[in-house]
Amino acid sequence: MKVDKDRQMVVLEEEFQNIPPEELKTELPERQPRFVVYSYKYVHEDGRVSYPLCFIFSSPVGCKPEQQMMYAGSKNRLVQTAELTKVFEIRTTEDLTEAWLQEKLSFFR
Repeated sequence: MKVDKDRQMVVLEEEFQNIPPEELKTELPERQPRFVVYSYKYVHEDGRVSYPLCFIFSSPVGCKPEQQMMYAGSKNRLVQTAELTKVFEIRTTEDLTEAWLQEKLSFFR
C-alpha cells in the first residue's frame, strides 16, 4: 500500500498471492516508503502451523523526509484500524527475507 498524497489516504497499490519474502522485496521500491500486509505460513518449534498477518513498514534510507513523515503519520492509524499486532519495520528492502521474518515472529510464540 502507499499513501496517495493528493487524496491524503492510504491506497492499495498492488496485491500478490503466494509470494515468498525474497520475491516480495523485489517488488518494493528501493527509495520510497510502502506499507505491506503479509500473511505468512509460520511453523512453530513444536510443529504447530499458524498464518500470522504481519504489517511491514518499508521506510528505506534515502527517502525524502516529506515522504517519511507522511508515512510515519499514517502508520499507527492504519495498524489500529486494521487491528494488526505483528508490526515490523525495514530500512532497506534487502532486510526482507524469510529468515528475518521468522526471527521477528519467533518473539510471538
